[in-house]
Amino acid sequence: MKSKILRAYDIRGIVDEELSEQDAWNIGKSFGSIVKDHYEIPKIAVGYDGRLSSPALKKRLIEGLLTIGIQVIEIGLGPSPMLYYASHFLKCHAAIMVTGSHNPLNHNGFKLVFENKPFFGSQIQSLGHRIAKKDFHEGIGTLEVYDIKNDYLSYLLNDFSNHYSKGKPLKVTWDAGNGATGELLKLLIRQIPGEHILLNEVIDGRFPAHGPDPTIAKNLIQLQRTVLQEECDLGIAFDGDGDRIGIVDDQGEIIWGDQLLKLYAEEVLMDHPGATIIADVKASQTLFDYVNTLGGKGLMWATGHSLIKAKMSETKSLLAGEMSGHIFFADRHPGYDDALYAALRLIGILGQRTQKLNSWHKNFPEIFNTPEIRIDCSQQDKFNVIDSIKAMLDHQHQTYSDLDGIRVAVEHGWWLLRASHTQEAIVARFEANSLEYLNKLKEKVEGYLQQFNLTLNETSA
Repeated sequence: MKSKILRAYDIRGIVDEELSEQDAWNIGKSFGSIVKDHYEIPKIAVGYDGRLSSPALKKRLIEGLLTIGIQVIEIGLGPSPMLYYASHFLKCHAAIMVTGSHNPLNHNGFKLVFENKPFFGSQIQSLGHRIAKKDFHEGIGTLEVYDIKNDYLSYLLNDFSNHYSKGKPLKVTWDAGNGATGELLKLLIRQIPGEHILLNEVIDGRFPAHGPDPTIAKNLIQLQRTVLQEECDLGIAFDGDGDRIGIVDDQGEIIWGDQLLKLYAEEVLMDHPGATIIADVKASQTLFDYVNTLGGKGLMWATGHSLIKAKMSETKSLLAGEMSGHIFFADRHPGYDDALYAALRLIGILGQRTQKLNSWHKNFPEIFNTPEIRIDCSQQDKFNVIDSIKAMLDHQHQTYSDLDGIRVAVEHGWWLLRASHTQEAIVARFEANSLEYLNKLKEKVEGYLQQFNLTLNETSA
């Protein structure tokens, strides 16, 4: 097994180049053995997304689990949040999702859950060490196929009807992006009020309509056009495995994850005054300021769904989110990132208001910022670049946060550089109170990057 596929939050790589079916078998044996260290007959749920390579990887993963005596419950094809739900609902000891998430179509991987908590960081490294030593349990497992879709849908719909039944119906365009939410979306929109338009609902691992990442603006163009043409109240997009949400407002403008969190924070803090709201280092300073204005406690944390979930548990936070569209509720939800759940809550909130989404967003003071800018950089080099720039800043006696990469706050704004843990790239973001100063910040960072033959390319945003 190539060590590079053992990432910070999960396991992922290019299929057949970095990640093989044999790896899937070994991961099943290793992870299953780790769980079996704690439970005599562990119950592990397995799900998979719509990528072309997922069925074969899922098959070998399950075969590995069965060889060591695991009670496997296969829940079938669907989004990652459906697996997280299954882990809770079926009282599983652990869960594994075969998914390439938002990555390009030739990638795939595994998201791991142990005792309904993310399995990440050093735990993933220990899994690799166990494979290297072939330190596996032995046994004869069992396999049960459980179609959990209706249970999961009932859970989503019950929360919606219990809290938003008096709201006005909305007109919504949904873009499944040919990802794993497609089948569920077709069932869901039949059972909620309003008028609904569904795009790219056929699950297709070739992603023919556009890429499976709603944080890339070009992937939202079709959604924007449809919202404007059909005069919708909003548009909602999903990534490949349905744990990231992308939002387009009634004027076709993108509402990025950190700005969307402001809206959710209003609801959560109304019900839970003083609650801690967590956002990642890519989030706008305006979010943290707004949460504090509402009486909440804004907390910045490292990027990564596993890291955010762990920090939520530690701080008893009731809401968290990332610029990337992962939204985590823990007020009346178990705390995992579920874009379908987040979508229904958004529709519910907007249905109770007379104000349109664009009008709400325009009420905030204008701020100038960039989306995430991805700078291609190899797995090893990206960390070296960040460390080298930190050394430059230290030499210049420049203060910065190294919570996750480099975030430098200055009088008129801030800039961020961090090594992506999911792609071979450095991620940059900039924010300022004027366009002039935003450009100055970008020029400054461009100067650092040029020393490594790297450049900002906003077309990759």
